[in-house]
Amino acid sequence: MKPFVRETSQLALLDRNNVDTDAILPKQFMKSIKRTGFGQHAFDEWRYLDAGVLGIDCSKRPLNQEFELNQPKFVGASILLTRANFGCGSSREHAPWALLEYGFRVIIAQSFAEIFQGNCLKNGILPITLDAETIDRLFEEVRAHDEYRICVDLETGTVKKPDGTQISFSIESSVRQKLLNGWDDIELTLKHAKKIREFEAVRQRDLPWL
Repeated sequence: MKPFVRETSQLALLDRNNVDTDAILPKQFMKSIKRTGFGQHAFDEWRYLDAGVLGIDCSKRPLNQEFELNQPKFVGASILLTRANFGCGSSREHAPWALLEYGFRVIIAQSFAEIFQGNCLKNGILPITLDAETIDRLFEEVRAHDEYRICVDLETGTVKKPDGTQISFSIESSVRQKLLNGWDDIELTLKHAKKIREFEAVRQRDLPWL
């Protein structure tokens, strides 16, 4: 997993509550368990005017110009601002795979679905929860400017706005260390590889029939 220390980007807007995982990555794209190939299909039914199929060349598909993330100033953004209960619905891990490959490293919302939030953290996406008043103010400020770049710093636990003011956010210490170091669950397990091998050797010696 790629370490996360800080991310600076235009802040992209998705002004919707209760965005579920089927909207983030519709069910017809869940035919593969590989972690690649989903980014071009993120928000597929909102993003394009035609029906999508896994593996097609999306660069030639007609875009829905009314979809927020298709606005030119949001193209290439790696930080997303949205509303409450983001990532609700099914527990599909394909949703954060799609968001990560789309380019998002940070999602700021009033709240997240619990399983989705955990899946984001396991895949190197930082979900930040802020209060409704702060979320409202950020939406207003982004809309009032042609460019609105922020810096999310995990080391300091702050979101730095273009005017230099900072918004603090909290994250569990152990999760913070995993992201800063790029440790996923497998890498953490492999840190104990020597003890695992020793246990397996003893078990094979004492219980060879198992």
